Amino acid sequence: MGYFDTEEHIEQYLELADGYDGKIIIDQLKDYLETGKTVLELGMGPGKDLLMLEESYTVTGSDNARLFLERFLKVHPDADLLELDAVTLASSRRFDCIYSNKVFQHLSYEEMAGSFKRQTELLNSGGLLVHSFWYGTEIEQFDDLMFYQVTEDILTPMIEDLFEVLKMERYTEMEADDSLLLILRSR
Repeated sequence: MGYFDTEEHIEQYLELADGYDGKIIIDQLKDYLETGKTVLELGMGPGKDLLMLEESYTVTGSDNARLFLERFLKVHPDADLLELDAVTLASSRRFDCIYSNKVFQHLSYEEMAGSFKRQTELLNSGGLLVHSFWYGTEIEQFDDLMFYQVTEDILTPMIEDLFEVLKMERYTEMEADDSLLLILRSR
C-alpha cells in the first residue's frame, strides 16, 4: 500500500497543497507548446493543474493513487485518466508533452533516470517534457513517503543523452529559488 492509498493521507495532502498550483509552470509551457496538443499529466493529485492545462490542451491525467482518480471522476466523469506509476509508465499511448508538478520528488534518483528514459517512448517526435522539482540536495522521509530534491548537477546526467534542454532554471514557489523548472525536447 502506498502513502496516498488512504483517505487520511489524501486529506493531509489536500490540506498541505491548498492554495498551490502549477500556473507558473503552465504559463511557461505555453511558450513552447501549441494550443490543442496532447499532454499527459503525471501525478495529477486533486486535478488543479489538469483543469488549467485543459484550457489550452487535450489532457490525459494520471496518478498512481487510485483515490485521486476516483475523486476527480466523481466531479468530472468524462475525464481521460490513467492509473500510472511515474517510473514504469505502463501505457502504449503517445503524447506531445508530458507534464508534472513536483511529482518526481517521490522518486529515487535511479527511478527518476528510469522514468526519463521511459518518457522518451511515450512522446511523439519532437515532444516536450515539462517538470518541476524542489531545488537542493536533501533527501528526507516523512512517514512512508520519500522526498528527493534535485540540482542541475543531479539532473543533467539523467537527461543529457535523451533530450535537448530548452530551459532549466530556478524559480520561487514558497521561498526564494526553492524550485527548478525543466523543459526538454526529445531528440
